[in-house]
Amino acid sequence: MTSERHEPALNAPEREMLEGWLEYHRRTLALKCEGLTDEQLRTASVPPSELTLLGLVRHMAEVERAWFRTVLAGDDRGPVYCSEADEDGDFHVTDADTWQEAYTTWQAEIEAARRTTAGLGLDELSRGRSRSTQEPFSLRWIYTHMIEEYARHNGHADLLRERIDGATGD
Repeated sequence: MTSERHEPALNAPEREMLEGWLEYHRRTLALKCEGLTDEQLRTASVPPSELTLLGLVRHMAEVERAWFRTVLAGDDRGPVYCSEADEDGDFHVTDADTWQEAYTTWQAEIEAARRTTAGLGLDELSRGRSRSTQEPFSLRWIYTHMIEEYARHNGHADLLRERIDGATGD
């Protein structure tokens, strides 16, 4: 797998810009994981943190599912890695967890998100509602939140990758 990424055009329309930045950050996370072994991807930053690149990918699969399937579309299939017994199950990787499984799951959730949003306008409101205000979210808000979520975790991925093999960069 060789991941390429491109920044959106400087003058793109709003939807193209939002989708472009979301895709840019999705590909950034893939790039941060590229070329590493399963063991390296399961390497935690520093004790007591359990944060790993593999955990970040699993977490983003959960986030994609939660915002696009559950909140936007009202399709609650339940979490992939988390449970009532382990609410942070996405981050709790074991020696049995692999890149192939996590990557495949993550990409499936990204494809489901693309299908869910196809044909919807940015002002389309979610079926799910905010816990604090009970208001629905606009697709615009969800895209903006997802860009923020990826950007924050890509910062974590930068530090994890540097710890693993010294690689740095955008």
